[in-house]
Amino acid sequence: MVNTIFISGTPCTGKTTVSEALFNRLNNEDHYDVKLVKANDLAFDNDLILGDDPDKAYKVVDLKGLDSKFGEVQREFLSSEGEKPKLLIFEGHLTHFCSNPDKVIILRVHPDKLKERLAERNYSPSKIHENLGAECLGVCSVESYERHGSKAHEIDVTDMSVDEILDIIVRIINGERIYPVGVVDYLGWFVKDEEGSD
Repeated sequence: MVNTIFISGTPCTGKTTVSEALFNRLNNEDHYDVKLVKANDLAFDNDLILGDDPDKAYKVVDLKGLDSKFGEVQREFLSSEGEKPKLLIFEGHLTHFCSNPDKVIILRVHPDKLKERLAERNYSPSKIHENLGAECLGVCSVESYERHGSKAHEIDVTDMSVDEILDIIVRIINGERIYPVGVVDYLGWFVKDEEGSD
């Protein structure tokens, strides 16, 4: 029985949109008692921000503290009374550093599309380059696999609608499909981009 899923990935791969849509779908179907937790909210609400990284222009989060706080939320929710099966969705690009998921879903997006999304969000050129490199190298997938093994799944969502993504995630939750880490490969794009930048 799957009780906890993490949804992670590089910034702008659709984690928040997909997680909220999954929460709404499962809530409306009324098969589960569903809770959605966002890693960023958990970090900010519990003073887990250690400061700013001036070189990379992002917040530094206390990962041990985030893991501990998420564990508290997880235990409280899963042990609460109720007749329906419980499903906890934990969303954010740091979730895969936390403990005790039943499934980890990494959303992957082709670098050409991801570059457009990052630019639309006004990311700096250096941040765009950094995130494209991370996506090409599959950093979130590798980190997830190293920590969670076969619980980690990656989905190329580049050309999918939200409903199509949700259908796949539900199949993963139900044990009907697996999307193992290592199938999505954008490394060729990264090599081509690096060669073209000389």
